[in-house]
Amino acid sequence: MAEEAESGAVSGEEDDAAKDEIWCLRRVGKRAEWLRLPEKEEVTLGRSFDVTYQTLSRSCPLMISRNHCKFKQNEEGHWTVTDNKSLNGVWVNGLRITPERTHTLHVGDTIQLGVPLGGKEVEFEYVLVRDCLKSVKPFLLKEPVEEEAAGSRLKRTKRKYSGGELDPGNTSDAKAKLSRWSHAEPQPQGSSCAAVQQPPVQNIQTAEPAGPSRTPPSSPAAAGGSEKPQKNTHCSSELACFQRYIRKMRVLKKKVQETERRAASLQAQPAPPSEELEQLQGRLEVLKEQLHSEQQQQLRRVEQLEKTFCEEERRLEDEKKQQEEESLNKKLDDALQKHRQVIEELRRSRKDFEEIIQAKDKELEETKEAKEKARAQKEEVLTQMAEVLENELQCIICSEYFIEAVTLNCAHSFCLHCIMDWRRRKDECPICRQGVVSLTRSLVLDNCIDRMVENLSSEMKERRKSLVCQRKGESPASASGAHK
Repeated sequence: MAEEAESGAVSGEEDDAAKDEIWCLRRVGKRAEWLRLPEKEEVTLGRSFDVTYQTLSRSCPLMISRNHCKFKQNEEGHWTVTDNKSLNGVWVNGLRITPERTHTLHVGDTIQLGVPLGGKEVEFEYVLVRDCLKSVKPFLLKEPVEEEAAGSRLKRTKRKYSGGELDPGNTSDAKAKLSRWSHAEPQPQGSSCAAVQQPPVQNIQTAEPAGPSRTPPSSPAAAGGSEKPQKNTHCSSELACFQRYIRKMRVLKKKVQETERRAASLQAQPAPPSEELEQLQGRLEVLKEQLHSEQQQQLRRVEQLEKTFCEEERRLEDEKKQQEEESLNKKLDDALQKHRQVIEELRRSRKDFEEIIQAKDKELEETKEAKEKARAQKEEVLTQMAEVLENELQCIICSEYFIEAVTLNCAHSFCLHCIMDWRRRKDECPICRQGVVSLTRSLVLDNCIDRMVENLSSEMKERRKSLVCQRKGESPASASGAHK
């Protein structure tokens, strides 16, 4: 009765525990691989081994970073997500969150890791839910637990596997993991699998019978132009090798389970035969050791492949940097070539401008000489005109240019004012002493003198103007009476 009460209490506690609500990330489009979020614990996601849940992309190995993001509860009990500077980011409800900044989540929020490729949906998309453990438990991602057989002192090494990393029942993530290492060397059936890279990695010894290993190509030329087919062959061979390991581990696990069931049934009997029990326990220990060694070898192989992948990734980054440097050098050479062409064009343009400037200077010098020559000719004409005015167009009485010039009957010309004043004293020509019979106005001389005076200096103009005004101020009546 006491045992029944204790068993009832235990079952009651289990029922209560099953009714407790838990937080988890429900993967969209999947009826499995849900991630549980333990209370007050930090949960990390990524493709490395030191995270809580290892997430490996099948379509693009580098879609998920090594330590992609982390989930943690805050003081108010709300879950938060933080992007650890991942390459392809973390998206909450369709919006990318800021790296290294805590983002608060609510029930029903969608969390996307990475971006879609080729128009397809995002490979890793989760929804934050809170539900009873009993209803969610069948869909949760299985967490590795420490197995210990009854009556055995052998303990297995604890290791946290994500997504059934070495679980034979779940080979999808293992296939996704192996799809990243397409540079591995294929191995024949029944031989040890080895990851081949430059330089090749040593083969890992397995429990299978050793067979002849295939020698890697001695030079890149041996591959020729079939690099992509070789990669596909390597990938398929690695996958086949890994599947053989999984099948073998599955068989070993079944044997362990059958041995444990037989040992338990023998122990439940009232008087089990000790020899058979010891034989079964020994066989159980041998199978467990064999299973443990297989798992350890597979772990070492996965770590070796991860190391090989990291080296290949670094090599690709170095090649990418080298290509970028070569591209930059080529662009720099092109820019320098264009710069030289521009300088050459500028030199030719400068030479043409210098020739044009020299021609213009020459034209200016010729124009200057022509102007000097024209000015000299003008001065010469003015000088001759001044001589003509002084010698031929001056009145001998007042020694001024004719003002209202008149011509006597003897053909000599004088100013009207001067000859009239002279006739008051003597009625004869001041030059030839011939009697004055008639006076004739000479408009031609007046016009010629006026035109020539316009080219004289302003002082001469003012002086002649004042003389004209002075002589016109006198009454012309007296002049006309004297003329009569």
